Amino acid sequence: MDKLRGTGVALITPFTPAPDHAVDYPALRRLLDFCIDGGVEYLVINGTTAESPTTTAEEKAEILRVVKEHVAGRVPLVYGIGGNDTAGLETLLRTTALDGIDAILSASPAYNKPSQQGIIQHYLRLADLSPLPILLYNVPGRTSSNLTADTTLRLAQHPNIIGIKEASGNLEQCMTIAARRPQGFLLISGDDMLTTPMISFGAEGVISVLGNAFPRRMSDMTRLALAGNYAEATKLLFEFLPLNPLMYEESNPVGVKAVLEAQGLCSAAARLPLLEASEGLKQRIQKLL
Repeated sequence: MDKLRGTGVALITPFTPAPDHAVDYPALRRLLDFCIDGGVEYLVINGTTAESPTTTAEEKAEILRVVKEHVAGRVPLVYGIGGNDTAGLETLLRTTALDGIDAILSASPAYNKPSQQGIIQHYLRLADLSPLPILLYNVPGRTSSNLTADTTLRLAQHPNIIGIKEASGNLEQCMTIAARRPQGFLLISGDDMLTTPMISFGAEGVISVLGNAFPRRMSDMTRLALAGNYAEATKLLFEFLPLNPLMYEESNPVGVKAVLEAQGLCSAAARLPLLEASEGLKQRIQKLL
């Protein structure tokens, strides 16, 4: 799917400051325009970076409605439907208003720690039912289980599974997928700092956290790498080296929300159990900015 080649942004959910922590829809619209005007290829809604575990079903529906209405077809949209209850996800696939959405991003089941065969059966059930193509999402740091290369390649045979967001950090595993995947199966970096290396051996781009705050720079870097200009892409990548660890020091999206607050785009507010970035972290981020 060529429309998912390049830079996608794992969109945050802006909240109003304490004590309300309500969804800040004006800030969400500002962020959508900021990312689109920054040249990103597509947006990912309701992923982990959106704090989806702590938004209600009603909020999810309204966020989806607002995003579709405001984006108005300017870029493709990917919607996150992932979790550890296969039957519950099947219900969401049947009932979510997915008109105007191009693909589903579905994270591997967290906490249950299923076997590889359990993961395969989980995704096959979703892929058989889903009205939209599915992107797998491998993020062992959050799920406590890894989609092995063999599991990914087995799932890649399903006609409704079109790619994977790979955030294992295991480059050898990613290279195995790149070498053995069927034609057209997308390999997408789930780690901003591995984007250029992964593109060098066949990845199609990135689903980015930093892209919320730096859409132009992230898009430029990814396009340079996709064009084979790895030297210039790496220069841009290296500029993120001091900042990137701070994005995750107090968990994602706490860090990038602090950057967005410093840029005047939205509040740094996060919902419990996440906390807004500490003053010390904000000061170090501000110094780098």
